[in-house]
Amino acid sequence: MAKRKARKAKRQIASPPASAAAPPAARLAEPTAQPPSKLAANPAAEPSFATPASEPPIEPVAAPVVAPPNPVPALVPTPPGPALHAASGRRALGGFFLSGLLFSLLGSFLLSWGYHLRSDYLTVGFYFLFLNFGVYAALQFTPWIINRQGIRFVLALGSAIAAAALLYLASVSGPVPPSLRMAGLFAVGLSAAMVNTAIFHAITPMYQHDPASTVNLAGIFFGLGALATSVLVAGTFNTYSSEAILLIIGCIPLFYLLAWLRAAKAPPAPLASEFPSLRVAMRDFRSPGAILFGLLLFFQFGNEWAIAGWLPLFVVQRLGESPTTGLGLLALYFAALLIGRVAAQALLDRIKHSRLLLFSALGAFLGCLLLSLTATVEGAFVAILLTGAGFAAIYPLTAESIEHRFRLYHPGFYNGIFSLGLTGALLAPALLGFAAHFWGIGTIMWLPLFGSLAVSALVLAIWLEARLSRG
Repeated sequence: MAKRKARKAKRQIASPPASAAAPPAARLAEPTAQPPSKLAANPAAEPSFATPASEPPIEPVAAPVVAPPNPVPALVPTPPGPALHAASGRRALGGFFLSGLLFSLLGSFLLSWGYHLRSDYLTVGFYFLFLNFGVYAALQFTPWIINRQGIRFVLALGSAIAAAALLYLASVSGPVPPSLRMAGLFAVGLSAAMVNTAIFHAITPMYQHDPASTVNLAGIFFGLGALATSVLVAGTFNTYSSEAILLIIGCIPLFYLLAWLRAAKAPPAPLASEFPSLRVAMRDFRSPGAILFGLLLFFQFGNEWAIAGWLPLFVVQRLGESPTTGLGLLALYFAALLIGRVAAQALLDRIKHSRLLLFSALGAFLGCLLLSLTATVEGAFVAILLTGAGFAAIYPLTAESIEHRFRLYHPGFYNGIFSLGLTGALLAPALLGFAAHFWGIGTIMWLPLFGSLAVSALVLAIWLEARLSRG
């Protein structure tokens, strides 16, 4: 009996039960044995997969999540932003140099055409009038071309017309009827106004960012162009013929033409929908301040260009000086305007504005008075310095006044109000031609004398209106 039990124990040790030999993972899949009575009572019952209490449950290990590689971003072209528009505006701002060169051409070339040797003042007045007609004609169709062809096309077209007009004037520089020159001057005014209109559209981002600096930069480039014309004509008057001088000056708009054509395509011009409508923009310009601002530009431009158009003839015929001296004094006048304008801009934060205006008005008045009464070239030299320095401060003072006054920029209207000033600039010398025809050349300096007083009164009125509008 004892031997039988010993053999049975040896067999159990040699062959362990299946449940004990199976690995833990296999035992998880084994159903727990249930009593036969329970299985019979509930035949549909599913076997349970309970884990033995003696072993801890094994948690499944989650597979690591591998992120897909980042896709290569598509090269989607972005629309031109404000930086591109501002860059194109800065490039276009240099076009005011060409504009100043074209508008100052007639005052410098009257001596080259021999008008200092005769008193044909009526013809000179008509020259300025036809130049004005060209400006007015360009204002009628240039915005239409900009909307359909773009700013760069108009800048290139205006430069091409300017080069062709100067070439035509070179061909009629001899003893020809004055009406032939009037046609060429009409084309000069046309091209200059086309360039101005395109620039006023191109500098939109610059004006919206800093109105005062934009206006001052435009005036500086314009003055540089006028100074370049007088210096070039004065330096070549005794060396080259009028035809050769016109051909040399004609190379400048050709350079601009090539620059516009070779430049990378500029960002498209802002659409009309990006500007406030003209009706909305006109709300700012229905105020008395806007009317005063337009009148200020009209009289100020008229004063400056009345002197610029007639100063060489006045010096030669009234003072008896040589043509080169008259042209040299014209260059001095433009230099005084340019340097005084830059200096006045720097002095705005250091000198009280009312005091600066008083000095400017007094200097312009004394300069015009001395210029109309002087009989020597030394007196004319001092008078020109006083007049140029007095006129120079008007632009910075006015620009600061409008910086916070007119925020709704509409290039068509600003080009129109600037063209109103150019109309005054060309109408004043034309009227002086008629006045000199009837009363002599000594009367031509009286108009800017009274005009300087009118400008000072308008600046004071603009300040007063701006202060009242701010409450």
